[in-house]
Amino acid sequence: MADAPTDITLHQKSKVLEVVFEDGATYNLPLEYLRVYSPSAEVRGHGGPMQLVTGKKDVGVDKIEPVGNYAVQLHFDDGHNTGIFSWQTLRDMGEQYEANWNDYIKRLEDAGASRDKLWH
Repeated sequence: MADAPTDITLHQKSKVLEVVFEDGATYNLPLEYLRVYSPSAEVRGHGGPMQLVTGKKDVGVDKIEPVGNYAVQLHFDDGHNTGIFSWQTLRDMGEQYEANWNDYIKRLEDAGASRDKLWH
């Protein structure tokens, strides 16, 4: 299990969660990235393929709650709040950001979908 971050800072204006670990690793994780790669069953596909989450370019976080000594729960302003981000998940998401983000953009393009919220 990964060590707990020494600091987690939510930057509302830039919509980034900054996560700093004791070994000096620092990750600036866009909230959109955290939302579309949420470790929730809703996003991870309930055992099936990972769901493509669209229209989250401007998603924010209203609240961050600690979960024991091992994770945080992010309350996104679109109502999603079921993902538990363990310390290991946050580290993995930081380390894999570039590959994950490029995969997300490709999946959006393949689906003809957008990062922008569609208004009806």
